[in-house]
Amino acid sequence: MSKERWKPSVTVAAVIEQEGRYLLVEEHTADGLRLNTPAGHLEPGEAPQDGAVREALEETGRRFTPEALVGVYLAASPDAQGAPTTWVRFAFCGSASDPLPGHALDKGIVRTLWMTPAEVQASQDRHRSPLVWRCVQDHLRGQRFDLSAVHTDASALGGGAG
Repeated sequence: MSKERWKPSVTVAAVIEQEGRYLLVEEHTADGLRLNTPAGHLEPGEAPQDGAVREALEETGRRFTPEALVGVYLAASPDAQGAPTTWVRFAFCGSASDPLPGHALDKGIVRTLWMTPAEVQASQDRHRSPLVWRCVQDHLRGQRFDLSAVHTDASALGGGAG
């Protein structure tokens, strides 16, 4: 009997805190306007840390410098056709530059906003994923792992799957 192989989707996220506020993006989704940490799909040939840097730049117009791994998370949600999709999220925390002048935000991103932890918690019904609040909670608790905890072998950096 043939059974389809389970293939979770890998995402990367940037947890950026400054002066007690977290940087989130408001974005258009199939479910309407949602809030998220700067995050997106890991691309072929990309290390997770580099993916988080790229996504933060695309979605916020800011240069993100990862300083630690907050955690690796697993969640499931239906895709656009209603089929279950499992997500593996690598969340990194670090600092971000001021917005780069003239840098356009990624398609679908309406705006960036700085929110207090209480505001992030109170807006959970608008989060793109339950992992948004969980990552902020873990960051608030001081959960940090050295960046060396995420190793990308050179064989994965060639730009395509073998």
